[in-house]
Amino acid sequence: MIPEKHNIVQFKFLVKRLIYLFTTAILLVISLFLVLFFNSSITSWFKNSDTDLDSLYIEAQKKVVLQNEMAKFWKPADINLIIDSTLKQEVAYGKDLIAHTAKYLGPNGSVKQISNVMNCNNCHLDAGTKPWGNNYGSVYSMYPKMRARSGQVEDLYKRVNDCMERSLNGQPLKENEREMKAMIAYIEYIGSNVPKGKEANASGIYELEYLDRAADPVKGKALYDAKCASCHQVNGQGILAEDKKEYTYPPLWGKNSYNSGAGLFRISRFAGYIKYNMPLGATYENPQLSDEESWDIAAYVESLNRRSKDLSQDWPKIAKKPVDHPFGPYSDKYSEIQHKYGPFKPINKEKKKMEEAEEKLKSKT
Repeated sequence: MIPEKHNIVQFKFLVKRLIYLFTTAILLVISLFLVLFFNSSITSWFKNSDTDLDSLYIEAQKKVVLQNEMAKFWKPADINLIIDSTLKQEVAYGKDLIAHTAKYLGPNGSVKQISNVMNCNNCHLDAGTKPWGNNYGSVYSMYPKMRARSGQVEDLYKRVNDCMERSLNGQPLKENEREMKAMIAYIEYIGSNVPKGKEANASGIYELEYLDRAADPVKGKALYDAKCASCHQVNGQGILAEDKKEYTYPPLWGKNSYNSGAGLFRISRFAGYIKYNMPLGATYENPQLSDEESWDIAAYVESLNRRSKDLSQDWPKIAKKPVDHPFGPYSDKYSEIQHKYGPFKPINKEKKKMEEAEEKLKSKT
């Protein structure tokens, strides 16, 4: 009985071994099949995973660079830190004048009626403090300064009145008027943390690179209707506040908008302005428009009618005119249309050649 039992045990063991070997063989065959069949998919998956990780790493690096860049952006001096109560009151009044100009100086103004219904804040966002929002970061530090547009050294009084007469299509203030003094006190104070002769980081308007083509008003209209009309309206006339004294969303053309002498009437200025500020909510770190879209929207807005201004005294040296100044005469061969919409690269190239030739001539004399 014992040998027979021993044989049965051996037989069972042999069967188990055979089953194990058979199962292993099947699994090996299946594995080989899977490797051969799915090899490209598996390789692709690993490659895609590596690509995704690389993309995430690059994006993280970009975010760090952006944050470091923005950490250096100019921030206005804090009004709350002013100790002198008289100065603090004057600066606060100046800020309110910048933010709500029309309430004081517009058609229904409480002080004077010398401007349109726009506010300085409509062009100088956040009362002139937003990075790349046409802010005042470098105004106090750089003025007085020579300006090619007038051909003269200009002070802050002249600079403020330029905005009054051009952007607000109004009349100038006198130097000794309370409102003029208050606005200058505000501009000087918030920019007092920038050394004289130095430019603040992210001050003024961002300079976009020129396109290889002309900016297109037709493309711009479609973009405007899709991205801008909800605030500024299809007819471009904006939305008045409930008190009818100022605009919640300003007009972009027509009799109530800035006139043809305003800085924003230059297409490069307007394109750079809207790039990091429009539509509502856009910022430098979260723009909503591409460069091309910004240029095309600017082309559309600047193609429409607005109040004109006598510019006969501007640019006494016509060679100093910016490449996108839309009114002749010019010192080059290009037309008004090209000077208004581009392409600007050929004009800019010729302008630089002329400037280099002028510098060489000066060095010889």
